[in-house]
Order: sequence, then C-alpha cells, then structure tokens
Amino acid sequence: MVGALKPAAQRVQDLLAGRGFSNTVVELPDSTRSAAEAAAAMGCRVEEIVKSLIFRAKPSNRAVLVIASGGNRVDEAKVASVIGQAIGKADAAFVRERTGFAIGGVAPIGHSEPPITVIDRDLLALTRLYAAAGTPNAVFPLTPDELVRMTDGRVADVRLEKA
Repeated sequence: MVGALKPAAQRVQDLLAGRGFSNTVVELPDSTRSAAEAAAAMGCRVEEIVKSLIFRAKPSNRAVLVIASGGNRVDEAKVASVIGQAIGKADAAFVRERTGFAIGGVAPIGHSEPPITVIDRDLLALTRLYAAAGTPNAVFPLTPDELVRMTDGRVADVRLEKA
C-alpha cells in the first residue's frame, strides 16, 4: 500500500483502532470483490474469506448481515429461522443506504445502521480469516474470535447443503 487509504477503508481502520483491535486494513492492486478474487489476492483458501452479505428482513425491513465462509452458499430459510423473520434479497441501493458500503466492499463492521448479524458457524473452525474493509480492494485479516467480538453476531449453521 502506498499513501493513504480510501475514505471507506480508512473508516474501517479507524473503527478497528477505536474499538481496540490491532488489525490492519490493506488495499490491494487486484479486486477482492468476490471470494475467489479475494482468496487469489491474499494467497489463501476461499473458505478463509469472510463474505458480508446483506439481506432485507421481512416485515421489519431491517438489514440482515450474514457473515459467511467464502466457500459456502447461504440457506435463507436457516437464517430466517435464526432471526425469526423471513429474509429476501437486498438491492444495491438498500445495501449502500443501510451499510454505507457498496456491494463487494461491505465490511463486517461500521455499518450506517446496526444490522441483525448472523455468523456462519463454519468460520469458527478456521485459524485466520480475511474480511472486506469498505472497498472492493481493501481487506483486513482477523481471527474467528475477533470476528465474533467485533460484530456481536449470533453464530449459527447457515450453510446451504449441497443436493
């Protein structure tokens, strides 16, 4: 990284530091928009990538942040069961309005409005994770324990089982 972080990435870095976490946000020359791109850029397995997916709760219209392992697809029915509300897809405008981030750069922390947060249980079996940090090129390393402490998310089985 050369020079200052982009504003959204700096916001994540400042929030981490302000909450006592020593994690460092890095901006990469390659895109980290998808889990596969992020894994290639970081030289790690796709399972170690933290996907921050935003859904819309029905009927409350609240943002639901599902933090999933990069290799997993999310079972929306399992998430709905965990939070006690149905969920649906969120469009780009909803994601930007509720999180302050664009799709592809949604960090697990620092949202404009606090979301309902559910963490994929599979992430807890890993040693090191990498999460988006506000832009499609910014990431930060963290442990599963740090992820849970940062987000106060509820850990649950949200993986869609393969048929």
